[in-house]
Amino acid sequence: MDAMRLRIDLAYDGTDFHGWAKQPHLRTVQGDVEAAIAKILHIRKPQLQSMLAPEELERGTAAGSDSGIHASAQADTQADKQASAQRWPQLVVAGRTDTGVHALHQVCHLDIDADVLARGVGHMDCAPTEALLRRLSHVLPADIAIHDVTQAPDGFDARFSALERVYVYRICDNMRYVDPRLRNFVVAIDDGLDLDAMNAAAAHAVGLHDFGSFATPNPGGTTIREVKSAVWSRVPSQACVASDGDRAHDVPAAESGLVAFTIVADAFAHNMVRSLVQGCLQVGRGRKSVEWFADKIAHPVREGSTGPAPAKGLTLERVIYPDDSCLAERAQAIRAKRTLV
Repeated sequence: MDAMRLRIDLAYDGTDFHGWAKQPHLRTVQGDVEAAIAKILHIRKPQLQSMLAPEELERGTAAGSDSGIHASAQADTQADKQASAQRWPQLVVAGRTDTGVHALHQVCHLDIDADVLARGVGHMDCAPTEALLRRLSHVLPADIAIHDVTQAPDGFDARFSALERVYVYRICDNMRYVDPRLRNFVVAIDDGLDLDAMNAAAAHAVGLHDFGSFATPNPGGTTIREVKSAVWSRVPSQACVASDGDRAHDVPAAESGLVAFTIVADAFAHNMVRSLVQGCLQVGRGRKSVEWFADKIAHPVREGSTGPAPAKGLTLERVIYPDDSCLAERAQAIRAKRTLV
């Protein structure tokens, strides 16, 4: 069987998900997409082996059992072994979003045998990757959208090959202007915000720093990251239709007037973006100074005023990769443990 690697580009509304990563008995993006792929490609999850101990399968004549049950158990166990050999889909993602966080353009990869992928073609006259794209678009719920499924170039790793991740946090300040249609991805606050002060604070986050005041490390990892840019701005008010002199057409675009924090980094530690947002909000509301924020960058100690802002305001907007010829080299380099030296 020839194994191949797929690149899957997707988007999701994180409102009803407990984050990207699979968790027992909870709805997650990874869990939904893997289950959909398994359904389309007829991959069964082995279950019987976890329910029956090996000695029970060997005995076959245990109390309360008969030869028919034993024969069925043996047949099902063999089928489960075959299903296990096909490997339950295991997605590797560019950015593991937290509970309630959205993605406009997430990227993951999947290693799969070519003959298993071909099962999705059925009656369709198209490539297996196109067939999987079409079928996923019909099987998945409305809060997940698959943008593309392609064969990944050599050396591609959705997580380790990425050069940059781009996140945007959206806020509606002055709550009288709240648009309830945007409630799932915009955080509304009462206060007006001082964007100049917030940008002065955010400038201290740019560069290579230990973000221990604003993040928690993964086991064995660090909170050292390199932020390429971090900017607060107000979305300009603009009409949906070009002005033609008729004020009836002067209808503003939905995001007009919102405050947006756009941050770009090679990678992010857990809760890092939302905690930076919270810190900047403290400054923008006049509760903390720019110097306080700068000191939190210089002295990485976690404390309450730098806890994370609400999840729903955050969206992973895009993931940027190098040219195909540099993918493997990038993946190898990024696996190294980060230091400030």
